[in-house]
Amino acid sequence: MRLFGAKEMGQDQTKQQIEKGLQLYQSNQTEKALQVWMRVLEKTMDPAGRFRVLGCLITAHSEMGRYKDMLKFAVVQIDTARELEDPDYLMESYLNLARSNEKLCEFQKTISYCKTCLNMQGTTVSLQLNGQVSLSMGNAFLGLSIFQKALECFEKALRYAHNNDDKMLECRVCCSLGSFYTQIKDYEKALFFPCKAAELVNDYGKGWSLKYRAMSQYHMAVAYRKLGHLADAMECCEESMKIALQHGDRPLQALCLLCFADIHRSRADIQTAFPRYDSSMSIMTEIGNRLGQIQVLLGVAKCWVIQKELDKALEGIEKAEELAEGLGNKLGLLKLHCLGEGIYRTKGQQRELRDHVVKFHECVEEMELYCGMCGESIGEKNSQLQALPCSHFFHLKCLQTNGTRGCPNCRRSSMKPGFV
Repeated sequence: MRLFGAKEMGQDQTKQQIEKGLQLYQSNQTEKALQVWMRVLEKTMDPAGRFRVLGCLITAHSEMGRYKDMLKFAVVQIDTARELEDPDYLMESYLNLARSNEKLCEFQKTISYCKTCLNMQGTTVSLQLNGQVSLSMGNAFLGLSIFQKALECFEKALRYAHNNDDKMLECRVCCSLGSFYTQIKDYEKALFFPCKAAELVNDYGKGWSLKYRAMSQYHMAVAYRKLGHLADAMECCEESMKIALQHGDRPLQALCLLCFADIHRSRADIQTAFPRYDSSMSIMTEIGNRLGQIQVLLGVAKCWVIQKELDKALEGIEKAEELAEGLGNKLGLLKLHCLGEGIYRTKGQQRELRDHVVKFHECVEEMELYCGMCGESIGEKNSQLQALPCSHFFHLKCLQTNGTRGCPNCRRSSMKPGFV
C-alpha cells in the first residue's frame, strides 16, 4: 500500500514540476522552463509524466527553431509511448516525429510518419489529432510542390477543425492555405485565408499563445507584398517581428527578415534589402530551414539582376538549385530556371538558355501547373483560381465560362494507359 502511495506522490510531483515549467515558459522564461523540464525527465519514474514532459520539450524546441533537438526528443517519446502500450500516446509521438521532419524539410519522411498516424485509428484522441496530421501532411506535400494532394490535406484538416470546433487548428490551416495560394499566385485568396486566421485570433485567441497572432500577420504581410500593398505589408511584418522577438521565436524572425528584404526589393531599395537577406539566411542556416534558404537565395539573385551583376546572380541560382533538388521542391526549381532563362537570354548564351527553358517546362509538366480547360499555365501571373471537390484547380473565369461536368483533369487521368 505504501508503495502505491509513493508512486502516486511521485506522479503528483511530476505534474507540479511540468506545470511550473509551463508557467515559466508562458512568461517568456524559456531557459528556466527547459531546466525544470530536463530535471523532471532525469528524475521521474512515471512513463506518462515522462511522455508529457517530452511533449513540452518538443513544442519548446520547435518554437525556438532547435529542430534537431526537437527530433531527438520525438524519438525518445516514441520509445516512451511503446513502453506505455497505448495507441493514443503512440499516435501523438508519431505526429511529433512527422512535425520534426517537416521542420527539417524532410518531406518524404513527414508524409510516411503521417500515414503511420492515420493507420492508428479508433480512439477519441486519434480523432482529435487527425486534423493536425492532415495539416502536417499538407505542409509536406506543399514543400514538394504536389499541389493537388496538399490542397486535399488542408481541406481535410479544415473539416476536422470544424467538426471538433478546434479554432486553433483552423487558424493554422488558414495560414497554410495562405502559403498555398501565394505559391500558385492567387493573391486574393492568399490574403483572404490569413485574414480569416487573424479574425479567429481576435475572436477566440484570448488564452492562446501570441504566436498565432504573429503567424497570421506574417502571412498577411507576404500576400500584401505580392498584391503591391507595400505599406500594409510592412505594418503586418513589423507586428509579427515584434512578437517573434519578444518570444525568441527564431524561425518566425527569419521569415520576417526575408519578408522585409522582399519588401525593400519591391521598392527597388536594394542596399536595404541585402543586409535583411543576410540576417535571414544566417538564422535559416542555423535552424536548418532549407526551404527558407532557397527563398533567400532567390531574392538575393533577383537583387543582383536589378543591379545588372548577372554572374553573381547565377552563383546564387546554382546554390539554390542544389538545395531545391535535394529537397524535391519543384516550384523552387521552376522559379530558378525561369530566372536563369532570363539571365542567359540577356547574356546571349543560347545553349544554357535552351537548357533552362527545357527544365522549366519539365517542372510545369511534373507539377501539372496548367489549367485543364484553357491549357494556360497556372502561377505565371496573379489570377483567381477555383478548386473542384477533387482538389484539381482551374482558372475561375474558365469554370464560369465553360461550366463543367466533372473534372477534365480527372477524366484525362482515367484515360492514361493502365488506368482504363
